[in-house]
This record gives sequence, C-alpha cells and structure tokens, in this order.
Amino acid sequence: MIRYYAKTNGSVQELKQLEAATWINLYPPFAEGELEGFAGILGLEADFFTDPLDLEERARYERFDEARSIILHTPVVNESVKENDAIYITVPLGIILCQNKFITVSPVENAVIEKFMEFKVKNFDPSNEKQFILQIMEQNVLLFLELLKKLNVRRSLIEQELYNSSRSEELKSLLRIEKSLVYFVNSLKGNELLKIKMKRMNFIGIKDNEDQTEWYEDIIIDNNQAREVAQLYTNILNGTMEAYASIISNNLNKFINRLTVVTVILMVPTLIASFFGMNVDLPFNIQDSGASFYLILFLSLGISLGLAWFFKRKDLF
Repeated sequence: MIRYYAKTNGSVQELKQLEAATWINLYPPFAEGELEGFAGILGLEADFFTDPLDLEERARYERFDEARSIILHTPVVNESVKENDAIYITVPLGIILCQNKFITVSPVENAVIEKFMEFKVKNFDPSNEKQFILQIMEQNVLLFLELLKKLNVRRSLIEQELYNSSRSEELKSLLRIEKSLVYFVNSLKGNELLKIKMKRMNFIGIKDNEDQTEWYEDIIIDNNQAREVAQLYTNILNGTMEAYASIISNNLNKFINRLTVVTVILMVPTLIASFFGMNVDLPFNIQDSGASFYLILFLSLGISLGLAWFFKRKDLF
C-alpha cells in the first residue's frame, strides 16, 4: 500500500498523486510488481524498498548517487499466536530520501509512523527532511521507553502472582517478556551505533545547525538510556527467573524429602504386620492370651512414633 502526503494550507493532507507529495509511506500488502514500478519511477533500485521489508535486516545507512537510505529498528506488537513467542518484536523502518521526497517503508504498520499519519507530532512538516528524520528517531526512542515501562509493570504483576503460586503460566509469561527485552536490547544497540556513525559522517547534514545537532545528541543519549534500561530489566528478569527456579527446585526437594520420611514411617507397621501375619508361632504364647493384636499394634505405633520423633529432631520432617 502506497500513501502520499504533503503539507498544504498549514496542515498535512493525504494526496492521491505522487507528483505533489513530499512524504510517501509504504507498507504491505503490495500488488505484484508495484514496488518495482514505483522504484522505476524514482530511478532507484528495487532493493531500496525491499530491504526494509526483510525482518532480519540490520540497522544501517547507505548512499546511491543522490539517494540516501536509513534503516532503523522499531518495536511493534508481535502478532504471533504462539504462547511462547515474545510480546513485542522489532522490525526495520526504512527512510529513503530522493528527488525532494521523503519515503518511509515498513514491513508492518507501526506506532511511530502512525503518530505522523494521525498528525500527533508537533511541528510536523514532511517537506523539512532533516527535522522529519530527527522526529522519527525521537518518536522511535520514546516508543521503546513506553513499551519498556509496560513490560516492567507486567513483570511486577506476574511476580506478585508467583509469590502465591508457581504455575507454569506465570513462568511462560516471564519468558515472553524476557524475549521481548532481548529484541529491545539488540535493536537499541544497533540503532545507537547507527546514529553515532551517521553523526560522525554528517549523513543527515545537520552539522552546521547547532539546534538540530544538540537535538540529535539528545536523541543518542535517550537511545543509550533506553538500551541501559532494557539491559537492566533483562538482568532483573534473569535473576528473577533463576530465583524462582531455585525456589521451585527447593520446594520440590522438600516435598520429596517429606514423602520419603512418611513412606519410611508407614513402612514399619506394614513390615511388622507382615512378619506377625505369617503362619508362625508368636513368642511367649501371646496368641493364647487374646492380646496379640493389641501388642502388635502398640509395637508398630511405638516404633513409628519413635522414627517420627527422630526425623523431627533431625529437621527432616
């Protein structure tokens, strides 16, 4: 799907033609040959538009004649229905600058671009490409921070539930959060390296603009902070998972230990009843007294209580 936008009469409007558009947004589904035809109109290789559609594409930038391309990683909700998949994943977001047009490409609809499409970003002007790039980078970092807060709140709630139970559902939820954080850490690291390289090469062309340079440095700092927060949450979650695994293992050991003790205590009456239940003569002719049953019963209870006292003294029961 290809949508065209331009700022007219003081506001950004969606257009139906390419010629007057200053911002073009592309995301699937595409008709057969649509991307190739669009690339041909702009005089670009189709790779400029197909590379950002690859979910495994790394964060990078490149220049081809007068065209420039930037690929960032941005977080999106994972649409997978599998219960063990991450809650959020990261996907490439391509930015292409050519022929005074600003083009964004994404394999899915994402919240960063939707903010601009819904005109929720202040001072948004698609014709100002330098400002537009900085705004996208800023909104991307803010989205990472927002989702990190949501993941941390969700982790805290699951931990509270785990204090009262050790169900596998809570552990699976923690695993999904951990996978999301791994995606975030790797993507934020790649975005940070990309921004530092772009700053060194002055790829955006803002070196002579002090305000935009400071803005860009603030974005790099915010990106670094988001990466550190994601790494911190990952470390906390790893420690939490290890702690609960140890707790569950310890509880299981205690349960097995108590079950073993109970089995040993119950084995004594069974063993005594088995011996005296055989067709043999009892000592001291107690079978003639009529008290043999009670003597055997008291003997079994006495030995069992003695074992129970012994195991309790050794803190095994």
